[in-house]
Amino acid sequence: MRKEYDFANMKGRRNPHAKGLKKQVTLRLGVDVIEYFKALAEETGIPYQNLINLYLRECAHAGKKPALSWAS
Repeated sequence: MRKEYDFANMKGRRNPHAKGLKKQVTLRLGVDVIEYFKALAEETGIPYQNLINLYLRECAHAGKKPALSWAS
């Protein structure tokens, strides 16, 4: 192996599998929820949409369900 490589003339390629990893959807979120994740994004340096995705993924993997109580 070489000690150094020259990447200056290298052409980049997009990952052909990346398109299937995420799907764009429209969600209506509460202002308080958005503000919470935006504040968390400022602290962590991670975009707030990524934080929401990470949290939802964690809930899905854990099989976590929301506690719902409907007024009768």
